[in-house]
Amino acid sequence: MTTTTRTPATRRSPHVPMDSVRRTALIVGGLFLVTYITSIPAKFTFYAPFLENTDYVLGAGQDTQVLWGAFAEMILIFANIGTAVALYPVLKRRFPALSLGFVTARVMESVFIAVGIIAVMTLVSMRQDFSDAAGADNAALAATGHALVTLQEWTFNLGPGVVVGVGNGLILGYMMYRTGLVPRAMATLGLVGGTLLVLSGTAVLFGVIEAGSNAQVLASMPEFFWELSFGIYLVVKGFKPEAITAEMADPR
Repeated sequence: MTTTTRTPATRRSPHVPMDSVRRTALIVGGLFLVTYITSIPAKFTFYAPFLENTDYVLGAGQDTQVLWGAFAEMILIFANIGTAVALYPVLKRRFPALSLGFVTARVMESVFIAVGIIAVMTLVSMRQDFSDAAGADNAALAATGHALVTLQEWTFNLGPGVVVGVGNGLILGYMMYRTGLVPRAMATLGLVGGTLLVLSGTAVLFGVIEAGSNAQVLASMPEFFWELSFGIYLVVKGFKPEAITAEMADPR
């Protein structure tokens, strides 16, 4: 009788698909930069005609410029959700609940932005359809126009002004700090920035400070630089390889 001797199974070293992870980092970083390219011009350039003119609905209007702002924000929505969806496979193993929370926060932020886009599109349509119509009630049009502009401003104050602080600042900053996928000093900036953004947004909500005031601008700067540095870092360097290796080797 022949006896078969089994060689003890050797434990395989964890395989780390670094090419795939680098590609994910490039996608996430690129999408974060797209959010800058689309959100800042939309708010401060394309939307300037109605934000600076309270009677925009009654005037000649700069509809094409405003519509470009709405289009930019539509791209912003796709980029926002894309960052969360691309990051989810990287983070779900270590943080199953928080990574899902980050996706949810990005979706909620995008919902606020979408409501703002609808308000802008309605404002433009009203200006085109009714401002020159015979017998139009200018007072009613002006009041409705003011309401739509106010709605758009509040979607910005609550979405990018508060939800971003929770999602991009606190949740994403915490996960990046714990995993070490990016330098921890950078992730700490996200935690600080998220906290300040939530506090300043809450202060605006209760009328303690004005929206767009110097106090709110200063409070938003850490979050601004956290997201910008995060996007640039991922595009240029990607996730830290040693952190990826540690994550893959973690038996959890």
